[in-house]
Amino acid sequence: MDKKITIAIDGFSSTGKSTLAKQLAKQLGYVYVDTGAMYRAIAFFSMQNNLIKTDFFDKEGLINHLSTIRLEFKFNPDLGFAEMYLNGENVEKQIRTIEVSNFVSKVAEIPEVRTKLVQQQQEMGKNKAVVMDGRDIGTVVFPDAELKIFMTASAQTRAQRRFDELIQKGDSVTFEEVLKNVEERDYIDTHRSNSPLVIAKDAIEIDNSNLNREEQFDLVLDLVNKKRSL
Repeated sequence: MDKKITIAIDGFSSTGKSTLAKQLAKQLGYVYVDTGAMYRAIAFFSMQNNLIKTDFFDKEGLINHLSTIRLEFKFNPDLGFAEMYLNGENVEKQIRTIEVSNFVSKVAEIPEVRTKLVQQQQEMGKNKAVVMDGRDIGTVVFPDAELKIFMTASAQTRAQRRFDELIQKGDSVTFEEVLKNVEERDYIDTHRSNSPLVIAKDAIEIDNSNLNREEQFDLVLDLVNKKRSL
């Protein structure tokens, strides 16, 4: 009988971490946790409450509001995955905009925010059989995860993917705007003092610049099956 394991997927923005994690969770019957959605929800909350703008960020105000923020994932059977709810409201669509993307890494820098979310994430994955993606899953949230994947691709490739996705959704953005966002998020994610984006020593790095979704899924599923059979 295959054992239950924890699968941690880290990497740069727009590398398809969530897509891969959803595929794996569905295939394995595991719980999927999109930690990026959690940080996006807090960024959206900050925007709603005028705590963050292009040239302004009331960090202390956000920290003081953290106790009022309730995050939940609720499974949507029509979509086949769980959606993010912020204080009882479905915000899945709102948190995927370029505006939220522009602020999410700044919000994720705050130690108090990371502490709150890491505790929730560890609780969600305490029984294993979980696929979790983010920036610090294999290094901070689940350092003992049986399988750690670190995904990367060139900034140009990731920006093109993100641009195509936003245009398909009907958003009005330019490629240059998306590329700038990707590069800025890379810098903030890798240079923050609290839980920076780094490759765990025992992680398997996958550059998917030239892989399609099916090739990537087959590659990682093979790694999963090897770990589950040990």
